[in-house]
Amino acid sequence: MPQHPRRPRGETPMKSPFAVSGLPIALGILGFSIAFAPVPSQAATAEVLRLALAPSAGPRVLPDGLSPYDRRLGPLKSLNGYFPFQPPATKDEWAVRSERIRRQVLVALGLWPMPTKTPDHAVVHGRIDRGDYTVEKVILQSFPGHFVTGNLYRPKGKKGRLPGVLCPHGHWANGRFYEQDRKAIRWSIVEGAERFEKSGRYPLQARCVQLARMGCVVFHYDMVGYADSVQLAHSPGYRPHMSGPKNWGYFSPQAEARLQNMMGLQTYNSIRALDWLCSLPDVDPKRIAVTGASGGGTQTFMLCAVDPRPAVAFPAVMVSTAMQGGCTCENACYLRIGQGNIHIAALIAPRPLGMTAADDWTREIATKGLPELQALYRLLGAEKAVMARPLLHFPHNYNYVSRAVMYMWLNKHLGLKLEEPIVEEDFQPLTREEMTVWDAQHPKPAGGDDYERSLLKWITEDSERQMASLVPSDAVSLARYQQTVGGAVDVMVGRGLPPQSSLTVLWPRVRDLGAMRLRTFLLAHPQAGEMLPVISLEPKTPPQRVVVWIAREGKQALFEPSGQPREAIGRLVARGAVVLCADLFGQGEFTPDGLPLAKARLFRDKNWGRYLGYTLGYNHPLFSQRVQDVLTLVAYARALAPAGGKPAVFGLHGAGHWVAAATAQARDAIGRVAIDTEGFRFARLEAFDHPDFLPGGAKYLDLPGMLALCAPCPLWLAGEAELPPVLKAAYQAAGAPGALTLCTALPEKQEAMAIQWLLGQ
Repeated sequence: MPQHPRRPRGETPMKSPFAVSGLPIALGILGFSIAFAPVPSQAATAEVLRLALAPSAGPRVLPDGLSPYDRRLGPLKSLNGYFPFQPPATKDEWAVRSERIRRQVLVALGLWPMPTKTPDHAVVHGRIDRGDYTVEKVILQSFPGHFVTGNLYRPKGKKGRLPGVLCPHGHWANGRFYEQDRKAIRWSIVEGAERFEKSGRYPLQARCVQLARMGCVVFHYDMVGYADSVQLAHSPGYRPHMSGPKNWGYFSPQAEARLQNMMGLQTYNSIRALDWLCSLPDVDPKRIAVTGASGGGTQTFMLCAVDPRPAVAFPAVMVSTAMQGGCTCENACYLRIGQGNIHIAALIAPRPLGMTAADDWTREIATKGLPELQALYRLLGAEKAVMARPLLHFPHNYNYVSRAVMYMWLNKHLGLKLEEPIVEEDFQPLTREEMTVWDAQHPKPAGGDDYERSLLKWITEDSERQMASLVPSDAVSLARYQQTVGGAVDVMVGRGLPPQSSLTVLWPRVRDLGAMRLRTFLLAHPQAGEMLPVISLEPKTPPQRVVVWIAREGKQALFEPSGQPREAIGRLVARGAVVLCADLFGQGEFTPDGLPLAKARLFRDKNWGRYLGYTLGYNHPLFSQRVQDVLTLVAYARALAPAGGKPAVFGLHGAGHWVAAATAQARDAIGRVAIDTEGFRFARLEAFDHPDFLPGGAKYLDLPGMLALCAPCPLWLAGEAELPPVLKAAYQAAGAPGALTLCTALPEKQEAMAIQWLLGQ
């Protein structure tokens, strides 16, 4: 039976503060009329309003001791959460959503773009004849020197091209070599879970044998670290000696910064196994099925979600709105943020998708998941092509009863035309010696730490070559760069510019500072469950421009220790600028002491803390959350800008990298942007809980790659000795080389120079 690592305790869902009844109000803010969303409990509201509207000497929005009503202050989401799928209303809606879901999966797995495919150098040997079928040993290379191993089952006496079936296994002990003990199998027979002792003892072999007898060519291949896949351990977790700026291994900060993870490796192994199976002369590449259970079920729907070639999918006891997969090989950063396994399995539509459920996390599939999938399939004109069979009297399994459901599903959708019911027959199992691919003529390859480092070195260098080839030289290549790199950044940031209509202003107050007005308020994004404390310093005359000011310490950056606005801010306001600044998540009023968070929140369980994907597979990185807040503030600022104008964004004082990512997402919504990178690079961060650690941040040409996405927005840049080549190339390709300004002045002079540039002086 599959053995999963201990899972973190379930989180109590945090009730959205915006769902509580409260006090609806409407205010006009600088001509921007916004209806208030409901706010929390009447008693709390009255007290907060009384305190918030009282005079205050400091630039806080909320009274001391109160934090914003923001869902991000609640518990982290884990794989044990709830992941419902909302079916689309139209085909056009699904076309957009499915592209986003698929891209998110590919980015998370490090397969955006797909690695360069190299020759598989497949070796097939050791043919064993079982009368009505044969079994052979297979060794092929997914990456140079990295072997995918397994057994190929072929029916005898068949002519022409036959259906092919890929069979990934789950977390059964020893994988392909799995053998259940005799006492357990005898109980399975008594309970009706199995029919024969041999097939119950060797259920993975039984599946392959029966499919071969049905006329299919079956490739049963190993997960990483199981059976003959001996080069890497399956789930070693973080190891300090495998972390460093050079020659790192999986589960290290350097690997995560490049989205190199075990789930991506296994998915790519499946893709290469599919390549090879489709290439066989006796296999019909248009009639390919994939089936596996538990972790093999995860591999099944992941492969079929990202690759259109499989015609039929049958993931057993895995797809659900509940637990999403407990192993590191089933998790990756970004993979299930805002989505779950039902969403990913939905990418298979309208191809036939069959499933089974058991007395495990899949037990509610008939009421949670299947109805929504049926609605999607109905929309696509294939309502009968999706099915889930609950077999809740059995625990987690791929037993005889479940396999029988799969046989009939493949019989129907692969066009086998066999009489039903299809009854699995007894067979002569293979011994481990008969199954293993390694022998004297085919020696077992070297593995271990050095091999792991060499594999990731090849993957890294291949990715770097791909990124270098994407550097744009004209409008066409710029569009390709924006699609690939911009598509990845979109997933990593997790959000674009929100609609202005989705934002709400709460609890505003105004103070007269003589030469200007100080306005404080909460900027709420109810749909996201977020709320930002914002300060606006405004001229008393009609505003001429809007400047969004982002800084490391939050909105306190606008003020001197005395509480008065800084001189630089005064100059901007005197020139007719409205200056907006907010506490981003983890700054100012979000923290007990008002200081920015020194570390990002991660699961700290001794087991779960060993893999970043258990946290950031379900929750946005802190870096991304702050970039999202910048985008929220920019969206609000657009409504304040004079007619036809766009806000400018100021990203100095430790905020340049956030502003770069936000501008890459907002693009033409920003008029001008000033950024001091301070030489920041994601690749240099060596701690998972660093506030700016961003999985994938180093993969796509690091921060310069994000900056290149800003083209053709006018950009003032400091913190770099020279213009990064990709940035220069992007602006040249956009026909806007003059929109780039590089500042190499001393740091103490940069703020004044950036302000002059923002003002067009």
